[in-house]
Amino acid sequence: MSFETPNVLTQSPYLVQPVSVTRIMLKVLLALVPGIAIYAWLFGPGILVQLALASTTAVVAEAAFLRLRQRPIAPALNDLSAIVTAWLIALSFPPMAPWWLIVTGTLFAIVVAKHLYGGLGQNPFNPAMVAYALCIVSFPALMSQWPHPLSNGGLPALDQITAIFMPQRIDAWAGATPLDHLKTTLRLATGNDTLTVQNILKDHTIYGVGGGNGWEWVTLAWLAGGLWLIQQKVISWHIPTGVVAGMGTLALLAWAIDPAHYANPIFHILGGATLLGAFFIATDPVSGATTPRGKIIFAVAIGALAYLIRVFGAFPDGIAFAVLILNMCVPLIDMYTQPPIFGEKHRGDGA
Repeated sequence: MSFETPNVLTQSPYLVQPVSVTRIMLKVLLALVPGIAIYAWLFGPGILVQLALASTTAVVAEAAFLRLRQRPIAPALNDLSAIVTAWLIALSFPPMAPWWLIVTGTLFAIVVAKHLYGGLGQNPFNPAMVAYALCIVSFPALMSQWPHPLSNGGLPALDQITAIFMPQRIDAWAGATPLDHLKTTLRLATGNDTLTVQNILKDHTIYGVGGGNGWEWVTLAWLAGGLWLIQQKVISWHIPTGVVAGMGTLALLAWAIDPAHYANPIFHILGGATLLGAFFIATDPVSGATTPRGKIIFAVAIGALAYLIRVFGAFPDGIAFAVLILNMCVPLIDMYTQPPIFGEKHRGDGA
């Protein structure tokens, strides 16, 4: 007598089917789509061009390096990991950055930060953040030109595309990020007691309800996509919660002590790359902590360090550098936060 194996097990024991890398990466890409759509609607189509440039560069670089390493090309390209890296790079770079900047950053991420360490699953640092750190240190002026939303919902499409592919940039439509503008204005206003954070944030051409004008809606879309990833069990709650808690706690303390010179926690959480970093960057399973307690420590440290870099450092947003610094600490964090082995008695436990 023979039995047909059912597609769904209805009796225990249950076998959990392995989740493919392609499926996980596809869900991450889908979670980014709402934010990208709002981004393009508010700030123009430049981000779509950057996504296309980064994706093409990542795929070509991945295929070329796999061929040099004599590894099969199709499986690695089909896992979509290179596309995820490319999208995160494009979303971290200014949408009107010149084409060669996004290509340079993507090439460095795929070739140096990924394949020189052994490829997918071997890289100790987040490749997208390595690309961002390289370019902001090497080309700080180009990496600080961000668009402001105009009354018509974004910058003219032709002008944005021209700014990407032509060396002449349209500086009248680009400027510092809200985080950078706030920090610079406060430093220039040293000794001027009338120029407080509250007064600076009243400039609604730059600042919005919670963060930058228009950026808070993009950030809320990252939040929605990130919560969906948690619901789909692609990521756990530990790292996003820890990043927000680390950032928010320090921001709350500083704001409570001196609200005239430090912005409130909502501004820092909805401003910059806080939520994009919390849900899509720090949660990288390869370069991030893996134990439950380790994830909390890793994430809280990222949030706190990013806040310190924002407020006291030289760079406007510290997410990338905080992630890279904590990537170096992951082996130590994981070593000291291993959960106890079942049945093993620890010193101090009762008999």
